[in-house]
Amino acid sequence: MTQPHPASSTFRPDLLAGKHALITGGGSGINLGIAQSFAAHGCAVTILGRNLEKAQNAAQGIVEAGGRALGVSADVRDFAAMQAAVAQAVAEQGDFDIVLAGAAGNFPAPVDGISPNGFKTVVEIDLIGTYHTVKAAAPHLKTPGGNVLSISAYGVPVPMQAHVVAAKAGVDALTQTLAIEWGLRGVRVNAIIPGPIDGTEGMARLAPDEKTRQQFTRTVPLGRFGVPQDIANAALFLVSDAASYVTGVILPVDGGQNMLGGAPQYQMYLASQAANKSG
Repeated sequence: MTQPHPASSTFRPDLLAGKHALITGGGSGINLGIAQSFAAHGCAVTILGRNLEKAQNAAQGIVEAGGRALGVSADVRDFAAMQAAVAQAVAEQGDFDIVLAGAAGNFPAPVDGISPNGFKTVVEIDLIGTYHTVKAAAPHLKTPGGNVLSISAYGVPVPMQAHVVAAKAGVDALTQTLAIEWGLRGVRVNAIIPGPIDGTEGMARLAPDEKTRQQFTRTVPLGRFGVPQDIANAALFLVSDAASYVTGVILPVDGGQNMLGGAPQYQMYLASQAANKSG
């Protein structure tokens, strides 16, 4: 995936000029796409990931494209490590205007097929990791004018995703509670629910073959997968002054998938169960 050139963007090239964004899980997929788009519109970005080399390589790609970026390492489950990474980012690039909590874990499994440790791990990365990100960054988030943005998932119960749905429901509740608590500080807090996004590790796990990809496509009213830039465009809007009166929003960017509820995924689940029995 290449960094978009501002000239080809819907948004003006200097939309985020002079700002600094912390992006967890920014080494690949959706969050890297957001980091690249933020940088292409003038924002300095700090990419935080568990793998330092991956985070630094992602940052280097942005620098080579003309942006400003730093790669740092921490496990979002480790609050002390998050504090140390945040301190490094602030020391090198200043306080944050934007905090984006994007680190996530996922694997498809039924409830009785998820180990206690597997369930706990996803909740710790997705929900506790979001809290740790916000908590560690809060002392360095500019007020007024700061933005917190989280990457959520689904908006309805989905078979084979109980761990993710439970964790992300917590993220949504945390988002809206923070929006209420931090509104008087002049900080806006929102979240994005991506639909099926091509070129991501999560989608590769959920749709590992062409048959499953086609099934997923049929769950989307627009009839196609999204791309990381679709999510980046929504993120650019939500952290910009164009959304200055928008807070506490959980925004689906999913081709209309959430409007159908969980029924399409349930039909996929039924078909897979029938195939397993016949096989």
